[in-house]
Amino acid sequence: MKKRILLFFVFLGAFTAAFSIGAQMQVPEEEAKMFLDEFNKLLDSLKGENFGLEIFIHNTEIALTMFIPGFGIVWGLFSAISTGYAFAALNTTKPILMNFPPAALIFATPFGLMELAAYSLAMSRSLILIISIIKRTSLREQWKPIVIEISLVVGLLLAGGIIEAYMIDNFSSEQMQRMGTKN
Repeated sequence: MKKRILLFFVFLGAFTAAFSIGAQMQVPEEEAKMFLDEFNKLLDSLKGENFGLEIFIHNTEIALTMFIPGFGIVWGLFSAISTGYAFAALNTTKPILMNFPPAALIFATPFGLMELAAYSLAMSRSLILIISIIKRTSLREQWKPIVIEISLVVGLLLAGGIIEAYMIDNFSSEQMQRMGTKN
């Protein structure tokens, strides 16, 4: 159990580091605007009566892929860098965010913490599974922990999606624009 907890925190740090690397990328203004237009189209396509559910489904698709032995780690780190890149694009268009440490974005919101915990849990299980495969140990013994972990990930992402949708709905782009004009 101590190794399991240690692996969780290792991947928590790895995800945060990968996110921070993505957030430090320089994004040309034109590319940032195109990226944010696409991001806003994605948000608009998700918005509807079940916005929180749509966010949950999107994040769950990402997280469940992270359970794939070995590949899940690569996918998780790619997702972290991509999310960091989105933050870098926001920094390019909203200079007020430049004073905000990128990693704080994850740790400052309840849904950020929930997603980070879910992704770290999934990536660490990916490593455990690949080690088991390499050592040729039976995977049958791991079915209970895997089911429990998948349930935890799904629960965290469901709650996180609902909270994230609530926060997005209540902090509209108009409010963000007002914040940006104060600087």
